[in-house]
Amino acid sequence: MKLLKNKGEETHIVCLGQQDQLNFISYAGLEEQTDYLVIDGQYFRTLYVSGYPYVAHCGWLDSLINFNRNIDIAFHLEDVDSTAALPKLQRKITELESTKRGMIKAGRIVGSDITDPLESAIDLRDKIQRGQEKLFQMSIYICLQSDSIVGLNKVTKLLETALGSRLFFIKVARYRQLEGLQSVLARGEDILRQKRNLDSSSAALGFPFISSELVQEDGILYGVNKNNSSLVMLDRFSLNNANSITFAQSGSGKSYASKIEILRHLMLGTDVIVIDPEREYQKLTESVNGSLIELSATSKQHINPFDLSSTTSDRTKLTEHIQYLTEIISLMLGEISAREAAVIDKTILITFNKNAKKKLQVTMQDFYESLIEEGELKLAERLEKYVSGSLEQVFNRTTDISLNNRLVVFDIKDLPDSIRQIMMIMIANYVWSKVKDEPKKRLLVIDEGWLLLEHEQSARFISSLVRRARKYYLGVSIISQQANDFLNSEYGKAIASQSALRILMRQDSTTISKVAEEFKLSEYEQSYLLSSDRGDGLIIADLNHVALSVVASETEHPLITTDPKEVFEA
Repeated sequence: MKLLKNKGEETHIVCLGQQDQLNFISYAGLEEQTDYLVIDGQYFRTLYVSGYPYVAHCGWLDSLINFNRNIDIAFHLEDVDSTAALPKLQRKITELESTKRGMIKAGRIVGSDITDPLESAIDLRDKIQRGQEKLFQMSIYICLQSDSIVGLNKVTKLLETALGSRLFFIKVARYRQLEGLQSVLARGEDILRQKRNLDSSSAALGFPFISSELVQEDGILYGVNKNNSSLVMLDRFSLNNANSITFAQSGSGKSYASKIEILRHLMLGTDVIVIDPEREYQKLTESVNGSLIELSATSKQHINPFDLSSTTSDRTKLTEHIQYLTEIISLMLGEISAREAAVIDKTILITFNKNAKKKLQVTMQDFYESLIEEGELKLAERLEKYVSGSLEQVFNRTTDISLNNRLVVFDIKDLPDSIRQIMMIMIANYVWSKVKDEPKKRLLVIDEGWLLLEHEQSARFISSLVRRARKYYLGVSIISQQANDFLNSEYGKAIASQSALRILMRQDSTTISKVAEEFKLSEYEQSYLLSSDRGDGLIIADLNHVALSVVASETEHPLITTDPKEVFEA
């Protein structure tokens, strides 16, 4: 080994002997105590897993692998010869059966401490004999490191608590710390020999040793990983589709998280359109010079449901638009018969054909007049409030808005509750027509999305939109606090299944079972969602499940908060 040393302008090469080389790379000193080691002023403690949960499940070692401290973990796994193990297993079964018979004969109650191991041993014996399982011996060692003994004790307590909550029990390797450290080193030597017998299925659930991290360099920051404090960064457009669904209780931070996502997507050049039923996005829109379109009975901005941006010569687009209009008018009229639906479809086509040569937007007035000409006076009468009544300003005007801004927010708070759903469908269809004409990277955010599932027509439309959005570089984000209502609907379940990104925040006991069933949540994840704080949640991106805390910067927070104390007392 050679070292280069500089003295002034001269360079000297010093050759070290073998003993000098060992002294050069070895530590200055080692102090061995009962339950820790001190090496070069650093404190080390080795522990081993002495007790395991009765049932192994997927991710059962996550709490250890994601423990956010300076630790080293060693797994030792050794194959066991089944022919040698079977006689020992059979002897254990015989002992348990004998104990069980003795307790029954004595009139004592046979508890689970006897029946559970007996059933497991019999099941394992049968599987080994059939070649379905093999036996392994596993040892798990953890070496903690700290700058002080106080810090080392604190980390030890935290680790005991974290593993104890998952029914793992750990012990300090007392009087054997040096052997413990050697067992953790990457030498493949298990000197402590603190082994536990496991079948192959249980042992396999400890692999692969992957931390629950979700980091994509091209993505946006969603928050901080609750397990290991890493950043959760994701590009939703790199997933199977760019759609997302967000479920949370009121006040859990779902709109807050949505607005953070919008801000960060805008910085990356993504156009965003928002349907806002509760006027929660106004301050955000103003801060980035976005377009705020207020739709109400007195507003000066309008969307014409009959507006067909594409030329009527394209028969496919016209047919699709007529189907949409039929569903919109069905929602306006309420219950309609099959005959009335056919009449509406026919009359819409007549109206478009009649007005094709004028090259003007067809309006609700034109359709109303066509109904009268066709002798459908009862249908025309039921439609009058949208043509000449109180809602004329909302539905009987030509389109006079534009999506030519990086952020466009449709504010429908001032509309009556009875027609908000209709307006949400009209906005979504208007956006959809523009998306098809000019595909580019866009997000459509629909807040209070459960409103769209109240009627089959609107549910069918939005489900179709979500399914087809990927082809036109569109991501649809649906936010809802009514998880049960959403997932009890066949269309709602279809929307959830077509959303590669799922964000789940605090749930209550009435919704958690349905959410857990739909998204295949573990018991730990269910417990986490029932007790999570505001802004905390679970993000599911394809098959990745990560607990996160949504975090905004000091600049972002005032623009997106809806906390009444901050909004009204500022």
